[in-house]
Amino acid sequence: MKTGMTSIRKKSWLLNIARWFDSYAGSDAPMTSTQFNWVRVIPFLILHLACFAAFWTGVSTVALVTCLGLFWLRMFAITAFYHRYFAHRSYKTNRFWQFIFALLGNMSAQRGPLWWAAHHRAHHQHSDTEEDLHSPVQRGFWWSHMGWFTCDASFKTQLHRIKDFARFPELKFLDRFDSFAPLLLIVILYIAGELMAAFAPGMNTNGAQMVVWGFVISTVILFHSTVTINSLGHIWGSRRFKTKDDSRNNGVLALLTLGEGWHNNHHRWAVSARQGFYWWEIDITYMILKAMSWVGIVHSLNPVPAHVLKEGRNGQQAHSSHNE
Repeated sequence: MKTGMTSIRKKSWLLNIARWFDSYAGSDAPMTSTQFNWVRVIPFLILHLACFAAFWTGVSTVALVTCLGLFWLRMFAITAFYHRYFAHRSYKTNRFWQFIFALLGNMSAQRGPLWWAAHHRAHHQHSDTEEDLHSPVQRGFWWSHMGWFTCDASFKTQLHRIKDFARFPELKFLDRFDSFAPLLLIVILYIAGELMAAFAPGMNTNGAQMVVWGFVISTVILFHSTVTINSLGHIWGSRRFKTKDDSRNNGVLALLTLGEGWHNNHHRWAVSARQGFYWWEIDITYMILKAMSWVGIVHSLNPVPAHVLKEGRNGQQAHSSHNE
């Protein structure tokens, strides 16, 4: 009996390692457990610990600029494409740009575009109910912030929810081999750093430093910024609309995430390309999408309907009257 149990554990351990590189490995196996899967999260833990390598590599201006630049670029790819495009189809683009921004989003190490969008569609269907895997209302702040993806229940791509984009083989490739894009970024950063060290020593950088700042630190900050919408976005802020969930609007989170912090707005009308519904609600992602539409990269941006805008204004007036 002990031999049999040891063999099962070994197979499970090996399968979890295989999933670091092929997320569809063992896809026929049932995955419903919400228990912590320590083998699965080893890369996540290593990524956080690797931030301390900055004490060894030091920092330079070019490394810091790269860190911030890749934070904002990949944040835009997540908010504009992973979220507003793949999850909600709030505008249109062609297959080329669809792939380019899926690749950039995938470089965030937040898994593949199909997995991300399908999981988010499930969140909207079951928001803040027992079936919402990352609801802080149901399971608390830390679980909604990062506990939910440490379990088997969150691992599979729910392909039945994302059939519209799963028909593209290039997107399915990124989704299945979701470590490819992050590793590609690491290689690019290392080569760029070594070239600068060799041909522009005045930059005071090298391959290791560029990887630590451009990928490791930037990615950790990006991850925790993104998932604040799962956690803080449902417990901290104001509620303009009476949605079925506990979503909140928060200007601080909106600035951090390029507009995603207008989360109560979003849950009221999720298919809009704009989440800052009113002129005073800064939505940088929408501003960039609007500029991209002028040059034809994206088009057909879904607006916020007039009746929703009116509903929001009436809600504000009622709230103000109540406070008086």
